[in-house]
Amino acid sequence: MRKDSRRPDQLRDMAFHLDWTQAPEGSVLVEAGNTRVLCTASLTEGVPRWRKDSGLGWVTAEYAMLPRATSTRSPRESTKGKVGGRTQEISRLIGRGLRAGVDYAKLGENMVEIDCDVLQADGGTRTAAISGAWIALARALQVGRKQGFITADPLRDSICAISVGIIDSEARLDLPYEEDVRAQTDMNVVMTGAGSLVEVQGTAEGKPFDREELNQLLDLAQQGCKLITAAQLQAVTAPPQTVLRLRDGDISVN
Repeated sequence: MRKDSRRPDQLRDMAFHLDWTQAPEGSVLVEAGNTRVLCTASLTEGVPRWRKDSGLGWVTAEYAMLPRATSTRSPRESTKGKVGGRTQEISRLIGRGLRAGVDYAKLGENMVEIDCDVLQADGGTRTAAISGAWIALARALQVGRKQGFITADPLRDSICAISVGIIDSEARLDLPYEEDVRAQTDMNVVMTGAGSLVEVQGTAEGKPFDREELNQLLDLAQQGCKLITAAQLQAVTAPPQTVLRLRDGDISVN
């Protein structure tokens, strides 16, 4: 039995608060259990110098945690004068994941900059960031189309992510921190809405896992991503400041 009484194949309760901040073209506060991540998408005309005159757009991402997002305070990385390896790795993961669902040619020479800031961390911050950032990206692109400098829909597919792992010899979906730290196997899975794999990050922290266990974990991830995708697609076209909640497979709108 899990501490939060969920089934092994059950997501934590999730919520997507749309337009949580006013300035960005796209903004979503994601809740996944006790994890909270603010995802914003800033859309600008023009691309980096190395991309200029290519006719292609670009999507990039940055990830950070507030100093007291966890039980103990961590100094801001900006005060250290350098970005940590974990932060860089997660930023790149988010960027790679989102770019898998974008047609650069249809985006044109425009850029979307994604910022994911963890307000509270209880496991699954990177996967929550990806799922929320895709909604922010999609809503920002709608602004670009309304303003006329994006002429076609650049989205090829939706993108979501979820964690899975083996804890106490049991395959489980959507790990909170207390499960994550004692997992025998820990895996983050990024998928398209159609169910194709974008990226799989998996490590055996204890006992190595076999192919059967890998397939079981990927099946769990696909099951979870299917539910998240349904909520994401509703969020893209929802009115401003809507809150969508996902609880045990059911979606409600406030």
